[in-house]
Amino acid sequence: MRDRRDQIISPYLLAHADNPVDWWEWQEDAFDEAVRRDVPVVLSVGYAACHWCHVMAHESFEDPAIAALMNERFVSIKVDREERPDVDAMYMAATTAMTGHGGWPMTVFLDHERRPFYAGTYYPPEPRSGMPSFRLVLEAVSDAWRDQRDRVLASAAQISAGLRTAVPSAVAVDEGVATQAVEMLSDSFDARHGGFGRAPKFPQPMVHEFLLRHHARTGDPRSLEMVERTLTAMASGGMYDQLAGGFARYSVDTAWLVPHFEKMLYDNALLLRVYLHWWRQTGSELARSVVAETAEFLLSEMRTPQGCFAASLDADSEGREGAFYVWTPEQLRAVGADPEMFGVTEGGTFEHRTSVLQRPVDPGSDWPQVRAALRAARSERPRPGRDDKVVVAWNAWAIAGLAEAGALLGRPEWTQSAVECRDALWAHNVVEGDVRRVSRDGVPGAALGVLEDYAALACAEFTLCAVTGEDLDRGLQLVTDLSGVFLDQDRDTAATDVPTAGIDMTDNATPSGWSLAAEALLTASALTGEMAGRSRAEQMLGRAAHLAGYPQFWGHGLAVLEALVDGPREVALLAGVGSPMHVTALAGTAPGAVVALSGPLCEGRSRIGGQDTAYVCRQFVCDAPTTDPEVLARQVR
Repeated sequence: MRDRRDQIISPYLLAHADNPVDWWEWQEDAFDEAVRRDVPVVLSVGYAACHWCHVMAHESFEDPAIAALMNERFVSIKVDREERPDVDAMYMAATTAMTGHGGWPMTVFLDHERRPFYAGTYYPPEPRSGMPSFRLVLEAVSDAWRDQRDRVLASAAQISAGLRTAVPSAVAVDEGVATQAVEMLSDSFDARHGGFGRAPKFPQPMVHEFLLRHHARTGDPRSLEMVERTLTAMASGGMYDQLAGGFARYSVDTAWLVPHFEKMLYDNALLLRVYLHWWRQTGSELARSVVAETAEFLLSEMRTPQGCFAASLDADSEGREGAFYVWTPEQLRAVGADPEMFGVTEGGTFEHRTSVLQRPVDPGSDWPQVRAALRAARSERPRPGRDDKVVVAWNAWAIAGLAEAGALLGRPEWTQSAVECRDALWAHNVVEGDVRRVSRDGVPGAALGVLEDYAALACAEFTLCAVTGEDLDRGLQLVTDLSGVFLDQDRDTAATDVPTAGIDMTDNATPSGWSLAAEALLTASALTGEMAGRSRAEQMLGRAAHLAGYPQFWGHGLAVLEALVDGPREVALLAGVGSPMHVTALAGTAPGAVVALSGPLCEGRSRIGGQDTAYVCRQFVCDAPTTDPEVLARQVR
């Protein structure tokens, strides 16, 4: 791998290029080498912002003795999970099946046919807390490959066969499915701290988007209560950066106080939009503040020179997790801040008697000055590393969130940044019509885009059309492409160099490609009047309906279902961008509202009396056209 340094896009892979381990990239040549030497493959999967990936790299992959063992007895492959989510998904499914849990770094041993036969996550260099040492694992696997080959290969075949699942047949889906999901979420809801279940707690923007849509459609107070309690708690604790905006990856405790400090673009892009929709529905000042601060965080901390957004910020700096973000009482007093205001104690809430800042309950009039002083003091510290590769789907979510927030909150510069990001993606991540998963410094990577990239970018295009009045061509072409390349094949990857168990319909930290594709098809259908897209979206939701019993893993699908049940509502606007009628349409809370300023929905329609005019239709029934923003507001509520 080190010989191809100038061709590697991933900062994560580049960070391992000088390891004494002879790493290979995921490629045919690596498996050919394993065959030639008659050794198994050890696959290590991680990502740049992963704390324990750094730990294992330092403990094991930088150790000459362990590296020598790997080089002698294995072909070692290193994969960035963000660059190859299809490789990660396949072997994470295997790891979870074999061990009962997953996570990163992920360590999987493969035969020559790329089938897994042993797997785990982090292994220490010496036995610790019931875990075997990495050296012991390497030796045991190598010995088994040499002495018990038949058993190893039989196990690989059995595991691979067990991972192949057929996509279920479609069943009917209706609002009863959504009601059932709300009941199940309510049963697992933490009424004291917000969120679902116990620690660790992860942000679940897809679930909260569903609950907001459900409340908007039905008025169910439980749905809004779960959203408000959770989003308030997340924004008040250490999960949220009280000085610069932006959310950390997850909370290690039930109260959202101490985070795992890495910051991912996908979390912040998705959460920005959820907080925006919370504000749109309730007028919450906290929600509006979080939207503004998170947007500014993305623009100041995550923007790349090309106009896109970087993948992540590391959890570590100065060799310690969270060092950039935590404080002692003395450090706060040094800049004139009251430790008690921020929940900073002498004993500390984190390691080394340090504390994570909490949102002041009563910040007072001097809060902006105190916040600015603390932020200035923190800026003198060594900053966490940044993975500046550009991931298409994650940038698409940033585009949608910034475009919509700019329009609704009167910040046109946010909308402009969304347009610039979209233009940069098409310039650098689309090669001869094919979407490439990642780029860096304007150079596209070799990995093909997966279903979520095509679907998320299509949805972002439709959002930009609603906000800026652009035409639909790019979004519609992406919908055509994703249907032919992925859905017709029941695959969520176009790559042929990785075994696949089919399409994963479940949400993880991000929406599933399957439900994103259903959203893109449903939106395209509403915008064009082509009913085939709606029928296919409904069928896709029906094929995933078995997940309704696990709503935390199907939040985005449920959100799309809410749009389907609501109509969708087709809002054709003959109005100027940013006009009162336009902003009113975008501010509508109807789950299925689809706004068009141009295209098929607007064709053949005219302004009434020369005034801005809206035509709203729902389930083949159209309201009378209106020129009154108050009437339009009722139609999209």
